[in-house]
Amino acid sequence: GLSPRCYRLCYTGGGLLQQVGFFKKAYHICCLHTGAEFDRLSEQQQVAASRSLAVFARVEPLHKLRLVELLRSQGHVVAMTGDGVNDAPALVRADIGIAMGSGTAVAKHAADMVLADDNFSTIVSAVKEGRAIYANTKQFIRYMISSNIGEVVAIFIAALLGVPEVLTPVQLLWVNLVTDGLPATALGFNKPDRDVMLRPPRSMKEPIVNGWLFFRYLVIGMYVGLATVWGFIWWYMTYEQGPKLSWRALSHFQKCDAAMAAAGGFKCEIFTDRHPKTIAMTVLVVVEMFNALNNISENCSLAVIPFWDNQWLLGAIGVSMALHCLIMYVPGLSLLFGITHLNWAEWKYVILISAPVILLDEVLKWFSRRGTSKGSRSSWSSRRAASGVEMPLLSIQVTSPLIAISDKSH
Repeated sequence: GLSPRCYRLCYTGGGLLQQVGFFKKAYHICCLHTGAEFDRLSEQQQVAASRSLAVFARVEPLHKLRLVELLRSQGHVVAMTGDGVNDAPALVRADIGIAMGSGTAVAKHAADMVLADDNFSTIVSAVKEGRAIYANTKQFIRYMISSNIGEVVAIFIAALLGVPEVLTPVQLLWVNLVTDGLPATALGFNKPDRDVMLRPPRSMKEPIVNGWLFFRYLVIGMYVGLATVWGFIWWYMTYEQGPKLSWRALSHFQKCDAAMAAAGGFKCEIFTDRHPKTIAMTVLVVVEMFNALNNISENCSLAVIPFWDNQWLLGAIGVSMALHCLIMYVPGLSLLFGITHLNWAEWKYVILISAPVILLDEVLKWFSRRGTSKGSRSSWSSRRAASGVEMPLLSIQVTSPLIAISDKSH
């Protein structure tokens, strides 16, 4: 997604670039200019030339600055490299000024980034690392927002249905601060997707959370909330070892009296039992652990990037589950959090209603990949049609090279 333009090259350098296939022979005239030739062009011709310019020979500092301004005026994100004092104005004006490690102190101070090894391929490595950091930031936000939406949905639906309180404040606090915090932090160690450098650059105006991504947050959050509430209701109404209450009895628990309890064959004390809250809290924890696995990649399937690709995340999930079991099975802690231990049948049902969040997100990822691939093809087709030139990213050894890398997005 990067378009390199080489400056301060002689005609021999331009001929060399043509021989190695840097630009097509058919576009040789429009892709190669000297500084003097560029000065003789009108403003409109300079704008047109900057769109297809590949080689700019025998330039002065003002030419570099002019090219940066022309490219930025067209909506490009411009990265200019330089090593001398006269490169400073262009480095400052560019969106990203890149100085050589062996360059002057003036150039280094004017630049945003310094290539300590003077190797242009380091720029590609920096772009890859930047994309990985951006993706991991999105995954952290996605995980936290979808989890919090799930908690809000669980509380809201329980109040709407008129059932007893699903989760207490101290339980929510524990889940938010301890159980969720470790996996969310571990998502920062996600490895870059295998196709991270094959994707088109994103637009500068693209929000970190767009409409489709927020819709995915809502869908996953809704499932988390519904699964939590259903686990709570399941214990009361359908669990073999539960009280098997009717919906009317459960939704009118506040009006429970001796006559109502006798008619239904239960005791009013059942509504203070710690088992249903334990089921709900455990479902919330387990479904969020599965959701953390979904966030190893934004769009890549777990079949492509397996969950063991991030060992830190697996460790964080293990610690979170160990802490949850600790407060469940240690008598003093279980009493403090208002929960109790679960038997194997209850654990199996918790996993049964928690695991489908992975399948749900796989479906959403499939739609994301389908939409992204279509958008990428149409976007890049329009760009190639507009520019008429396709230029690969090459590393060419020349004397005191200055390269401006630009694209409509970054």
